[in-house]
Amino acid sequence: MSNEQLADLTQPQRDRLAFVELRVRFIGEIRRQDLVTRFGIQSAAASRDLALYKKQAPGNIDYDPKAKSYVLGPSFQPVFDFPPERVLSWLTQGFGDGEPMRLKAPFANTLLVSERATRLTHPDLDILASVTRAIHQECPLDIEYHSISSGRTEREILPFALIDTGLRWHVRAFDRQSREFRDFVITRIKRPRVLKGQPVAAHELSDQDIQWTRIVELELVPHPDQPRPEITEMDYGMREGVLRMKLRAATAGYVLRQWSVDCSPDHRLRGPEYRLWLKDHLAIYGVRNALLAPGYAAPENSGAGAAYD
Repeated sequence: MSNEQLADLTQPQRDRLAFVELRVRFIGEIRRQDLVTRFGIQSAAASRDLALYKKQAPGNIDYDPKAKSYVLGPSFQPVFDFPPERVLSWLTQGFGDGEPMRLKAPFANTLLVSERATRLTHPDLDILASVTRAIHQECPLDIEYHSISSGRTEREILPFALIDTGLRWHVRAFDRQSREFRDFVITRIKRPRVLKGQPVAAHELSDQDIQWTRIVELELVPHPDQPRPEITEMDYGMREGVLRMKLRAATAGYVLRQWSVDCSPDHRLRGPEYRLWLKDHLAIYGVRNALLAPGYAAPENSGAGAAYD
């Protein structure tokens, strides 16, 4: 589909076609009802949109009569140029599934420009798409994986969730090689292949992941080394001097590191970055990635291992 062909369409049409592409590329399928539900259009209009996308982007989607849905075509080539942040926002929060727009910031020529931190790395969208299709279709993913400890390895994983650590994106999955649930850095995955239709054992499902299903309750308080605790209470919206959080054990270490929470029992870490202190360090006892938390020392024989490979 050329830029000229896109320009001939109305903005609502382009938004719907962009949604078709996102669903097929990152979920693996789309049905008429998906368009009807998302955009509040009639079934006939949804059928026309799907036919139009298929005509304008031949090879991108095929109709599967058995599943009564359109699926990813064998020669898919993206029409819309979505930024990785936009795709990840859509996947995790449902935002931004219309056509990508290149709009000028409203305050670009003033001193009121809003600046945000920029990630140093982003997942490759083709690799991310294979990961998310495997998650949606609940099937294994064959990957080439590169890790600091093991170098290059061939693995089969059963992915089921994306994790944003604040620095990079991981996928939570059962690893058939180590026979345990682990986090895999998406930028270290190469040559993914979705093994659609392959059987999955009960012990490989997410409900068997103890670190994922366990919820830890944390109480964060102003760091005793900070001279004005009331300011910290205001900044973090604390009630009665405490910020209470409930996190999955599988994500707790990442959150505590991202927020620079001092997790030492005697609040010994010093520095302006340590605004918060974990009131009870035993709250993350048994959390495998607790070793990522600043100042945390695992008790002997706790079984703490690597948070990711």
